Amino acid sequence: MNILVLSDTHGNYPLAIKALDAAGPVDHIVHLGDGLDDAVIIEDISGLPTTKVVGNCDFSSSAVKDAIISLAGQSIFITHGHRYSVKSGLDGLYRKALDGGASVVLFGHTHLPLIENVHEVLFINPGCLSQSCQTTTYAMLSIICGKVTARIVPVA
Repeated sequence: MNILVLSDTHGNYPLAIKALDAAGPVDHIVHLGDGLDDAVIIEDISGLPTTKVVGNCDFSSSAVKDAIISLAGQSIFITHGHRYSVKSGLDGLYRKALDGGASVVLFGHTHLPLIENVHEVLFINPGCLSQSCQTTTYAMLSIICGKVTARIVPVA
């Protein structure tokens, strides 16, 4: 299973569509907030299953703030990250992942791409697709035969 992970599009859905086109075959999209309207547009255009969470710059009261989802047999915690003080470290996310039994954490908010293993929990921040970011990136998450890999991909 190939999963396109986006965050912090902040209204720049055309660049997110460019990322989708560049990503190749994708089975699922995850949008980690700060562009909830963009996520809806991306889902409509792609026709792909899309999981969305709200970010600190999204003002939808009915949107999901975070969730634990199962994709290809992996338990994945998804959140924007602001509620877990991610700009100060991964401790809050780590505790939440352990509490929920998640082996993968997808988060945004910092605008900085990251792939890091902490005590067998894989943390992935796809970075930012906003026009205000110096570097625009997304993440590709692959789950094949129970093995999880991730990579950060720049978008020009």
